Amino acid sequence: MTDSGLHIYVPVLSTSVLMRVSCLSSMSAVKMSEGHVTLASGGPPLFYRQAEPGQGSARLAVLLLHGIRFSSENWLNIRTLETLADASCRAVAIDLPGFGNSKDAIAPAPVGEPAPGNFLKQVSEALQLGPAVVISPSLSGMYSLPFLLQHSELLKAYIPVAPICTDKFTAEQYGSVQTPTLIVYGDQDTQLGKVSLNNLTKLANHKVVVMKGAGHACYLDNPAEWHRALLEFLGTL
Repeated sequence: MTDSGLHIYVPVLSTSVLMRVSCLSSMSAVKMSEGHVTLASGGPPLFYRQAEPGQGSARLAVLLLHGIRFSSENWLNIRTLETLADASCRAVAIDLPGFGNSKDAIAPAPVGEPAPGNFLKQVSEALQLGPAVVISPSLSGMYSLPFLLQHSELLKAYIPVAPICTDKFTAEQYGSVQTPTLIVYGDQDTQLGKVSLNNLTKLANHKVVVMKGAGHACYLDNPAEWHRALLEFLGTL
């Protein structure tokens, strides 16, 4: 009450309300969208989710792939898309053929066999990415490795996370690639993590990040550490 007898109400926000306001403020700085893209080869379109900086142009384009039990939704849920957009990146996560919202799309190769490198080239061109950073966990190695080896000029950098199919290529093929590479794996992934590491370290220009206590999908086990490693590497490009 004031001296004049008027009652003045001053609202006090609870901690939970303040956190929600802060979260909304952060998200408002990022433009989120989703859609479908049709490749030059035709067929049912691929679904994608996209995050872009709310203001200004993107410094880098990042293409995110996924593993066999996952989809682009995982990158949304652990906020990798938002984190990348906050770091001035255009981040695009696709659902690979037969997965997520791309179930009607036909895969260009059987699971476990290298797909034609032209597949991700068409994806990159359809999305107008230009040279992009490619993040490739597990199953998606069947797509990303042929793309890397056949069209390295379209990759700004490569971030494999225990991908499959690393044993399908020779040391000479790996050694010929100069693309900056960040090899990521969880130290509890004693099978594919170790196998892929042994093969991918043959790439000429690589760094390695081992996520302690994390399994095969290490980015899900510790998103904060994953994001720190990711942003640190992108900052060197």
